[in-house]
Amino acid sequence: MAAPSHGSVVVGVGRSAEDLAVVRTAAAEAAAHHLPLHLLHAFNWAATPGPAPAGGSRMDAENLLETAGQAVAECAPEVPVSGEIVEGSPVEALLRAADTAFLVALGDGGMSTRPKGVPTDTPAVEVAARAGCPVLIGRVEPAPPGPLIVGFDGSSSSRAALGYAFDCAESRGARLLAVRVIEPECGDGDDGLLEQAVNRHAARHPRVTADCLTVHGEPKSVLLDRSRAAQLAVVAARGDGPVTSTLGAVSQSLLYHSPAPLIVVRGLRPGDGDGS
Repeated sequence: MAAPSHGSVVVGVGRSAEDLAVVRTAAAEAAAHHLPLHLLHAFNWAATPGPAPAGGSRMDAENLLETAGQAVAECAPEVPVSGEIVEGSPVEALLRAADTAFLVALGDGGMSTRPKGVPTDTPAVEVAARAGCPVLIGRVEPAPPGPLIVGFDGSSSSRAALGYAFDCAESRGARLLAVRVIEPECGDGDDGLLEQAVNRHAARHPRVTADCLTVHGEPKSVLLDRSRAAQLAVVAARGDGPVTSTLGAVSQSLLYHSPAPLIVVRGLRPGDGDGS
């Protein structure tokens, strides 16, 4: 049943009913990019008390993949689907898949509905912080039919996120809203940095309607507020800096609290999406 995940959208299939919503979100993303979808389920005996039931978990896992495959056939019948069952940590399985995947997707574990106190070892947080490719964090509730939003701060990583967002907007036929938030300590001037970056990409994506919004404020609050009416939010894993394996404050805030599906852009080659 296993198939190579190279260039696919890979989605982690869990045991809760809510996980099917994430499978549908990932299927829509695969359809938008004309890519196959790879269903991945991992079970970890080391984390399960008691002896392993004879064949029970394997059979359960096969049933989970069958149900997920049926959900994909209903919402995105044109998407080729493969499946794989592995033993071990679900997080580590997704991280391995991320080495060759176009995108990995998983659910948020309900974190967007928690008022506070999200554990840092939540699978969505670990995968978003460590994966070698962009990571889609799905939500249980469907997103509104709003624009696709992307955060931009002028860093090379945010330029890569902007380029990725343009690709997503074009594949989805969505309007793009690029948001730059200038913090109070950075002064009152606007040098047109966002508009220049957007115009470079717009020339290469003439079918995308893109709007720019530059505002003064606190980046986490502004982007979180804008994400509430978005069909998808896109953000770089973090701004430029020496640390590459963790999440920045803005990406963490959106990951924990945004009701919109979120793509954390990471793992792109230097210069990807910068419009040069």
